[in-house]
Amino acid sequence: MDKKIMLVDDAAFMRMTIKNCLTKAGYTNLIEAGDGQVAVDTYQNEHPDLVIMDITMPNMDGIQALQAIKAADPSAKVVMCSAMGQEAMVVEAIHLGALDFIVKPFKPDRILQTVTKILG
Repeated sequence: MDKKIMLVDDAAFMRMTIKNCLTKAGYTNLIEAGDGQVAVDTYQNEHPDLVIMDITMPNMDGIQALQAIKAADPSAKVVMCSAMGQEAMVVEAIHLGALDFIVKPFKPDRILQTVTKILG
């Protein structure tokens, strides 16, 4: 599939987990960022169709990165990832324009369901 998806998480293992799930489903145009600042910069250059982003990261967290991406591109499609117990941050992310959230640990079916719902 030619949809470009950016995976943002400071944990390489988490990015790999999502990448493997998406690759098996036929998504091959995947780019990665290790923190929120890199995500914002990469978004400006790559203009991905979807961003899947962790909330808790160093340098710039997912909430700040979401705000910066949405400020630059109000039509940006962003899905947040969170661990259990981050409900307040998830609610804030939804208010700031995130389309959905995925709870860690990831379930492949949930990732694919969310991506399919947003990208068609």
